[in-house]
Amino acid sequence: MHSGWSRRRFVGALAGGAAAAALPACDDAHAPATTPTASSATGTSPSGPARRPSGPRPLYLGTYTSAEGGGEGIGVAAYDPSTGRITGTGTITGVGDPSYLALHPDRRTLYAVDEREAGAVTAVRLSDRKVLGSRSTGGAAPCHLSVHPDGRWLFSANYGSGSVAVHPIDASGALGERTGLVRHSGPPPGPGQDGPHAHQCVTSPDGRHVLAVDLGTDTVYTYRLDEKAGTLTEVARARTRPGAGPRHLTFHPGGRHAYLADEVGDTVTVCSYDPASGRLRVGEAQSTGAGPGENHPAQLLVTGDGRHAYLANRGHNSIARYAIEADGARLRLLDTVPVEGDFPRQIAFSPEGTLLFAANQKSSTVTVFHVDEGSGALRPAGEPFPSPVAVCALPL
Repeated sequence: MHSGWSRRRFVGALAGGAAAAALPACDDAHAPATTPTASSATGTSPSGPARRPSGPRPLYLGTYTSAEGGGEGIGVAAYDPSTGRITGTGTITGVGDPSYLALHPDRRTLYAVDEREAGAVTAVRLSDRKVLGSRSTGGAAPCHLSVHPDGRWLFSANYGSGSVAVHPIDASGALGERTGLVRHSGPPPGPGQDGPHAHQCVTSPDGRHVLAVDLGTDTVYTYRLDEKAGTLTEVARARTRPGAGPRHLTFHPGGRHAYLADEVGDTVTVCSYDPASGRLRVGEAQSTGAGPGENHPAQLLVTGDGRHAYLANRGHNSIARYAIEADGARLRLLDTVPVEGDFPRQIAFSPEGTLLFAANQKSSTVTVFHVDEGSGALRPAGEPFPSPVAVCALPL
């Protein structure tokens, strides 16, 4: 087992003790009907006035199936878009260690990483929850995946081996054999790191480039995708400060700025972005609002109107709220709100942007907050929902 992967995976999964009761198996349960909306997996909520949703909506939950107290597959739940209340409905079995989830743009297929030494990615058809098959990522411990906006390509980040894989997606949503694999062979690992550790891969807002964030090399790599061959060609690199350990990158809706959550350095960084060249420029590190004590920021979200950003703080167990100023060029810390759980590994907006979900790994819970449309303030929406070793929440 790669030592870096071991640290990343088990820093929270096994330390929290008992997990909540597993959801009952329910492979053939059907999702509540949905209409096409922006995906909460993109890191931004939809822009414009929030719709007034009604009726239960599906929620999918990632976990570690091989961890003590972990789940049995992808958790299936429903949430009330008005109250935020979550109700468990079942589990999609047959997927090993589905620690991160992503949705196809047509909303018909769900994708999960299989975060294991022999890494894989799995496709699930949502109409009947049928597993459409898995494909090797060509690396170890994939921890993140995303779908290209045109719906034809899936990107995954292999944390254990520091590489990024590309898989084609056919008309049914199923995955083809891997067409691309790039490994981050340079620069040398940052302080305290044993090698490259790819943590995220995401398409730029204009669709021209794919950016990969590597915690081990303190670098964000920009690639150009060959949309015929499904291969990646590096076009730029952006170095963070040594030891920052960048984890996740989230773009501002304007497309010219992005924000990095630095897991190791306990900071957040504003970056400028040139869409034409794909070049990212890393700015000065800023506070996560956590104060003294151990803290590992996990993920940033940005509202669709580009006015507010939110950061999940693992350790401080809070969500930091920022005002976004100067057309995306500046973050100003407003406050931190207790997450009411332990170790918020991932956060996501509901499609309308009116709710924020936090998957809390150590407490095995998912907490939900109402998001004030004007101020961006967060207000708890009821009691936390028990979910075994909750590491990802994907509301539809």
